[in-house]
Amino acid sequence: MDGADLDCWSAVAAGWAESWGGFPEPAWSAVVQASGIGPGSRVLDVGCGSGELLAYLDRLGASTAGVDPAPGMVEVARARATGADIRLGRAEQLPWPDGEFDLVTSFNALQFADDILDALTEFVRVAAPGGLVAISNWAEAARNDLNTIEDAVAYAAGEQPRPVGGLWQPGGLGELLGAGGLDVVSAGLVEVPWHAPDDDALVRGVLLGEDPATMATVAPTVIAAARRFRTPPGGYRLVNAFRYAVGRTPGDAVESRVGTMGEA
Repeated sequence: MDGADLDCWSAVAAGWAESWGGFPEPAWSAVVQASGIGPGSRVLDVGCGSGELLAYLDRLGASTAGVDPAPGMVEVARARATGADIRLGRAEQLPWPDGEFDLVTSFNALQFADDILDALTEFVRVAAPGGLVAISNWAEAARNDLNTIEDAVAYAAGEQPRPVGGLWQPGGLGELLGAGGLDVVSAGLVEVPWHAPDDDALVRGVLLGEDPATMATVAPTVIAAARRFRTPPGGYRLVNAFRYAVGRTPGDAVESRVGTMGEA
């Protein structure tokens, strides 16, 4: 699925939530621990998708907001995270005033921005002086079982696997934050498993956004490539990894209601 196609993301919002919505939770937990946020912290999630992170942060007592450019995702997120201020918008033009948030996050979303540095500039603008910006996305392909399946699907179609961007590489997120004028206070690698209970769930998740005819045609390739990831009594467990980096914005950290755990 084209990551920049907003109509596609809107159309698959419910399916995305079912297959992938809570998948990055280990990365969420790592960022929460690194940033020291808690009750009363003001957090914005950019590219909030179907809202699972916002609901997670709500349970921690944070004051949450989210933004996504796909109307369908915004609709699902508002139903899931009822206490959050969720708006339709783009990463390069965030609809909040300067200094509004203690932490700005983006999980597996920043790479879809039209201009990554422009988006990061916006993250810094809406963060409080001395506040935090946290970026997280997939690690390099060799660390992700999912890539084994996606590569098999590409080769079966006579195509080459999609190229991996610089943000996926070791140090890439830290370099980006540095280029945006932030001081990196924490960075790491988190194992993020994905579970599918059966063949149907596996195919729906891997081929999200494809029409039923294509799914039926490609399903045997997906199932064959996933055979070594099978778990009894018939499910699948794919071990993947996310990288994350947390940076502090310029300014007086006293003005930001987040902890200092990331500076250890």
